[in-house]
Amino acid sequence: MKTKRPLKKGKVRLRRKGILFIVSGPSGAGKTTLYKEVALALPNLKHSVSFTTRPPRPGEVNDRDYTFISRDEFKEMIDKGEFVEWAEIHGELYGTSKKRLEEIMDSGFDVILDIDTQGAMQLKEKYKGGVYIFVLTPSMEVLKERLRKRMANSKEEIEKRLKGAVEEIKKYREYDYVIVNNVFEDAFKELEAIIISHRVSTKRVDLGWIEKNF
Repeated sequence: MKTKRPLKKGKVRLRRKGILFIVSGPSGAGKTTLYKEVALALPNLKHSVSFTTRPPRPGEVNDRDYTFISRDEFKEMIDKGEFVEWAEIHGELYGTSKKRLEEIMDSGFDVILDIDTQGAMQLKEKYKGGVYIFVLTPSMEVLKERLRKRMANSKEEIEKRLKGAVEEIKKYREYDYVIVNNVFEDAFKELEAIIISHRVSTKRVDLGWIEKNF
């Protein structure tokens, strides 16, 4: 009869490879704030820093918020096949490094990405086990108001982003979950619950660990 081995104290890890969580939504929906807060709140969850050609905004730090590079450098990375996904959004290029993403997931950490629908659909073809979450505002009027507050001096930019939002929202059916970010605390709890539930799903369990311990 097989004798059970005593379990070591501390957190038991049931998975070998990390889970990929993709968060998308129109500009102004609050997805970036949501993913940053949940990444701080949950252990073993990391954000893979994306590359972009846009200039840093006030307060942004290179290699923390984004890795800021020139358009020529970005195109060179495309040619070398270094992006697992990339897209042009509002005239600027954004991309996720395949190397960075794989290194985090192979080390057993879950990864959360804040990317647009173009990039999410590219990832969906390559990562079948990914979890896709779409963030919405309660209405288009609320979205307009949030954009006005954030971009008060640029009416043209607001209109461009609203037009893009209409196209992005049409893609919501391609996602596994939809979170309506009306009250931030409620939306945060919903995103946190999605991540936790997938971590303990039987699909994610390391069968070798079960055999070894039971």
